Amino acid sequence: MNNQKQQKPTLTGQRFKTRKRDEKERFDPSQFQESIVQGLNQTGTDLEAVAKFLDASGAKLDYRRYAETLFDILVAGGMLAPGGTLSDDMTRTEFCLFTAQEDLETMQAYAQVFNKLIRRYKYLEKGFEEEIKKLLLFLKGFTESERNKLAMLTGILLANGNISASILSSLFNENLVKEGVSAAFAVKLFKSWINEKDINSVAASLRKVGMDNRLMELFPANKRSCEHFSKYFTDAGLKELSDFARNQQSIGARKELQKELQEQMSRGDPFKDIIAYVKEEMKKTSISEQTMIGIVWTSVMSSVEWNKKEELVTEQAIKHLKQYSPLLKAFTSQGLSELTLLLKIQEYCYDNIHFMKAFQKIVVLLYKADVLSEEAILKWYSEAHMAKGKSVFLEQMKKFVEWLKNAEEESESDEEEAD
Repeated sequence: MNNQKQQKPTLTGQRFKTRKRDEKERFDPSQFQESIVQGLNQTGTDLEAVAKFLDASGAKLDYRRYAETLFDILVAGGMLAPGGTLSDDMTRTEFCLFTAQEDLETMQAYAQVFNKLIRRYKYLEKGFEEEIKKLLLFLKGFTESERNKLAMLTGILLANGNISASILSSLFNENLVKEGVSAAFAVKLFKSWINEKDINSVAASLRKVGMDNRLMELFPANKRSCEHFSKYFTDAGLKELSDFARNQQSIGARKELQKELQEQMSRGDPFKDIIAYVKEEMKKTSISEQTMIGIVWTSVMSSVEWNKKEELVTEQAIKHLKQYSPLLKAFTSQGLSELTLLLKIQEYCYDNIHFMKAFQKIVVLLYKADVLSEEAILKWYSEAHMAKGKSVFLEQMKKFVEWLKNAEEESESDEEEAD
């Protein structure tokens, strides 16, 4: 047997040349720019012709490679240097977004040009969104009129769903915020966005990307208050946006309050301390007692691990609520708050199926603990209940309501006799 290491075979012969298409092309946008500029100069202000030219050119020109150059030309007339100034050494066109008329109709027509281009060449979508983000960071380099046009266009594109509301993060740039550029730009942007859709559509888009709670960042830290935001945008004719932001802040404050409340409960803080803290927060954030009782109820019911067996959960709930009744009582000083609590209990028992049979026992317990009055219970029974589980809960409450009515009648007749 030959112990010598066998030599591995080697390939010899002609070396293949790299195919032309596999060679790394040098990045040179000048020729691409020449072609686009020439086409735009020929089509002029006819945006239908511009759209057709861009559609046809995609087959001959490398849009994928030079997407940024393409969008720079369509917006500013030429390639943009860092900061937003036009590159001197490049050809430019006078037919672009920045030289167009400053009105909504023209901006809508330009939005259609971008819409058609991106629908035709889907791979441009991401590059287009990146371009808008970049342009927003360059706002200080543009004139007021150019900013206005860009703001209107961006609002329309957001309304059409061509770009995501996440692009707004560029407006939180410290320098733009400090000089008031971001807030002024946002006014124009939101006006055109709301004009195309409505505030509910705008709100949904903002929530989708977590921008709904960040609008205050359009202002410097020393002006980042709900009052300042509200005044600024209301004065600018955007009361809907002010109301939305105020509502969002209120929701945020309520969530924080509920979180803190649950922590205090889990620590076993004395009720008097919890009540004092909550009442102070109510003053600070202008939360009504009706809203507060809903938060307290949710916190109380979230502070325990519930038994999964229906026959045991009622007993557990009664024991738990008996302990927390002083806390609930502190926030039901008004009839409306009592009704709110009753509706919260109804909703909770309906949504958590193990509690369906516990409703009547919970209400009776809270009646005995002076959290709920007979007036509130009778009003809920006769007219103020909600549809959720209505027939089940009304049936459960029937005997107790009859007892309350009889007790009330007896009390009235006793009073008459005394008179």
